[in-house]
Amino acid sequence: MRRHLLFWTLIFLIALSLSHPGQASDLPSSSLFVPKIEGLHDGFYLGMDVSSVLAEEASGVHYYDFDGRERDLFALLSENGINLIRVRIWNDPYDAEGHGFGGGNNDLTTALDIARRAQQYGLSLMVDFHYSDFWADPSKQMTPRAWEGMAIKDKAQALYEYTLDSLQQLRETGADIAIVQIGNETNGRFCGEKIWMNIVHHLMKAGSRAVREVCPEAKVAVHFANPENAENYLSWASKLAYYDLDYDIFATSYYPWWHGSIENLKSVLSEIRTTYGKDVMVAEMSYAWTLEDGDFSGNSIGEGGGYEVPYPISVQGQALALSSVTQAMCDIGGIGVCWWEGAWVPVGRVSREENSLKWERYGSGWASSYAGIYDPDDAGVYYGGSACDNQTLFDFDGHALESLKTFLLMRTGNEVELRPESIEHLLVDADIAGEITLPDHVDAIMNDGSRTSLPVTWEDLDFDAMKAAGPASYEVSGMTDVGMMAQMTLRLVNFNYLLNPSFEESDDSMWTADNFGGTEQLYAEEKKTDSLSGNRHYHFYSSKSDAVGFTLSQAVTNCPEGTYRFSISIMGGDAGDYECYAYVLVDGVEAGRASGQITSWNKWDTMEVPDIHVPSGSEVTCGVYVVCHGTGAWGKIDDAVLERTGN
Repeated sequence: MRRHLLFWTLIFLIALSLSHPGQASDLPSSSLFVPKIEGLHDGFYLGMDVSSVLAEEASGVHYYDFDGRERDLFALLSENGINLIRVRIWNDPYDAEGHGFGGGNNDLTTALDIARRAQQYGLSLMVDFHYSDFWADPSKQMTPRAWEGMAIKDKAQALYEYTLDSLQQLRETGADIAIVQIGNETNGRFCGEKIWMNIVHHLMKAGSRAVREVCPEAKVAVHFANPENAENYLSWASKLAYYDLDYDIFATSYYPWWHGSIENLKSVLSEIRTTYGKDVMVAEMSYAWTLEDGDFSGNSIGEGGGYEVPYPISVQGQALALSSVTQAMCDIGGIGVCWWEGAWVPVGRVSREENSLKWERYGSGWASSYAGIYDPDDAGVYYGGSACDNQTLFDFDGHALESLKTFLLMRTGNEVELRPESIEHLLVDADIAGEITLPDHVDAIMNDGSRTSLPVTWEDLDFDAMKAAGPASYEVSGMTDVGMMAQMTLRLVNFNYLLNPSFEESDDSMWTADNFGGTEQLYAEEKKTDSLSGNRHYHFYSSKSDAVGFTLSQAVTNCPEGTYRFSISIMGGDAGDYECYAYVLVDGVEAGRASGQITSWNKWDTMEVPDIHVPSGSEVTCGVYVVCHGTGAWGKIDDAVLERTGN
């Protein structure tokens, strides 16, 4: 009898472990450091967007587990702790001949197939309506072609009927529809509309009403991007409340290299959650495991480029990014985190020409040439492959990376021996007229995200020859005492007489801003992707027309007699008619000016005022003058230099 009882007890325990995947008893072994996430409850959504999967598979992509065995992608995701599948839906991503626009050709038919696959493996569904025929994001919110020219009430009715019908068909697959997004990254624009009353009162309400009627158990989500702009988020949340939108989740995109700090993310979402009583989640995130490109079509995060690197670019870095964002959401009572397109791997490794045939035929690139009829300025020019194949949780050949295990390992933690994961790249400026001293230590980022200082030996450099060649930048290599390579950018520059010239220091009191035009936002801010160098710059913005007018200047009194050059850089947009120039005053008298251009994001214009004669004991004031008459004019100012060029 005792043996009989022990036998059935053992059978029960085995069955219990099989019915609860992801518990401690079946956690995978891993070399990754993954912290245990406090507050990670069973109902927390750990999701992945795999919208491109059908196009990938049609293009010949296969997926493999950690042992190299070919597997169904959805089975592999479920086994590794993912419980939510996100899928985007475009109204009609095809031309008149039936050629797909690409990006997965994500129409309703594609979503239905993905829903069936998710349901087969017990994965809930997050439906992401873009209400567009192709990509919708902060810069693109185009009306579906079938709705073009409609009055706002007719468009709202069309949106309602489309949402209603789509959800009814999705329900018929048996899918567990947990969340429905009514729009994708709707930063002040949505489905061709720019007026908030049209966006929320008419269109979003129509979408929400359809969700409530077909899927009353599902949560309605709104979705925005750029949480680093906290004021915008709080403003948008207040507008949703003002128009009394019926929704449950305020969701955000959060890509660590673009969207600010974890602390800011927690702060802004926590305030929205507390103020408006809404759930919050990260609907999109990812991180790169390499800077290499796998499909002969450039990546958004690659070699060079102005972006933050808060975690190592590695498989371990992906684990740290995911666990950090998940912990942040748990800290503030958030309900989920979703990795974006974690399986969008290259469709081939031979040549761009071979891949292009698949991108065009199956829609497995970000855009095909056929998308040009709908998006001529972007997709019609830059169509091609995936820009995020280095941000997946699979390698370039479809084999699961260890970072995929993070979804499971976060529940218990996985502590391993600490080791250096990467060496921080150094940027060193040296006065070309002075003694050049290289740092003798570099920061190593450890596999748990902490930092430690390591001794470094740099390659031999001929400083005399470098100085004789004049101002220039050099890439310098070194070796740490643990055998890891270190890299440094050494810039030999003329001495800059301006203090805090790139606004990297929080104390910017040496700069004087004269806001004579009522500029709404005028301050130094921290955002690497908007900086010419470093992490900070000076920012200006006004939502109204004719509301940008200011000077930004610094006075210097320690310049020896001689000839000088002043330069300062600016970029921006929506300026309308504008006047912009750099200027120099010597003892209050203008000594020169140089006009600048304000055109578009990341198009920096460097204004240079040369041949400034400065007598001994003079006060030199260097500044920039900006007046913009456009609506929503904005800009960034960075890298001011006052250097001596002659006696």
